[in-house]
Amino acid sequence: MTDRIGTLFERLGGEPAVEAVVENFYTRVMEDSRINHFFAGVDMKKQREHQIAFLRFTFGGSSYYRGLSLRNAHQNLVEEFGLRDEHFNAVFEHLVSTLKDLRVREDLIKEVGENLESIRSYILNK
Repeated sequence: MTDRIGTLFERLGGEPAVEAVVENFYTRVMEDSRINHFFAGVDMKKQREHQIAFLRFTFGGSSYYRGLSLRNAHQNLVEEFGLRDEHFNAVFEHLVSTLKDLRVREDLIKEVGENLESIRSYILNK
């Protein structure tokens, strides 16, 4: 049975854990030729900071988020660069691998996966 006391953010380990996830995750992403081209010319320091803020919000660690909506943030990637399900799946794969390498419990990985899957249509502008 899944222990759902506290937010997902807290159960993952809070800010230090999310920072570690983001760092490891983007290392993997930038090494993956299936998806690294989406980040060409992107300031990765700012991207990492943005991702930490987004995950903090998404996982319940903050009640506000100042970034663009998911549709707006990814619209250009969909329309001009062909962001599709296969790319989303690669991102998903790297996130799960990152969580496993950081020894996150399986129930929390499943919850993160459900969270990510719930926003697929927004990212892909479907």
